[in-house]
Amino acid sequence: MTRGPYTFRGYYQSPEHNAEAFDENGFYCSGDLISLTADGYVQVQGRQKDQINRGGEKIAAEEIENLLLRHAEVINAALVSMPDALMGEKSCAFIVAHRAVKPVMLRRHLREQGVAEFKLPDRFIQVESLPLTPVGKVDKKHLRQHLTQAQGE
Repeated sequence: MTRGPYTFRGYYQSPEHNAEAFDENGFYCSGDLISLTADGYVQVQGRQKDQINRGGEKIAAEEIENLLLRHAEVINAALVSMPDALMGEKSCAFIVAHRAVKPVMLRRHLREQGVAEFKLPDRFIQVESLPLTPVGKVDKKHLRQHLTQAQGE
């Protein structure tokens, strides 16, 4: 949550959206997930709306994607939720890489960077490219639909 001279004051003619985005004291609820490092720095972990709820544990997709991008073979990565009867949601990482990378290698890479076991992707799918929205962002809705269709087959 933030408030200050450079924080915007509200959405034009949209009182219902403003009621969701601002609290009673005028603080803007950005949806950014942050943590404080031991030395007092703010570290952005991702967005609240881009979270996976795996058995009650929250996973910020952007955090895992950024760590996957540190692997020498990975060109691009997207982490999305997939429905699971037991856990509610599990995670699937779509990977674009220079060459085939085994999931065990990617999990090891994440563990070496201190990723908690529950945050490790449950599934990896290597693809040639990631689908994009008209504004050039990764189309995660399309990726989730791909997973749903694959489960139905």
